[in-house]
Amino acid sequence: MDEKSKYWLEMAEYDFETARVMLAGKRFLYVGFMCHQTIEKILKAVYVSKLQENPPHTHNLTYLAQQTRIYDTMSEDQKSTLDILEPLNIEARYPTQKEKLMKTLNAERCEDIVNKAKGLYQWIKNQL
Repeated sequence: MDEKSKYWLEMAEYDFETARVMLAGKRFLYVGFMCHQTIEKILKAVYVSKLQENPPHTHNLTYLAQQTRIYDTMSEDQKSTLDILEPLNIEARYPTQKEKLMKTLNAERCEDIVNKAKGLYQWIKNQL
């Protein structure tokens, strides 16, 4: 694995650990955000590894998965996880969306998000 891919992988691992800390601390808004960041960064590791280029400046998980050519090999559950995580990046950043999003987040939902992100993360990591 080259240094750029390794960088993205290390950042993904750091973000996933942060998601778990946020879950334990009941900081639910940031659980989903950090899970999104985890998947975004592991996809960027795959992007660099497979395409030998810097990844695009995007937060769109589906786009990154498509560009890395792994999207078509993903299960429907994995694609569904991308769909769950996708809005958590944007909605956590903007105040008008934060209040709405926070009403949908609780310990059970966030634990489910972490578990789904963990499974997807591990699968994507195996693509490296």
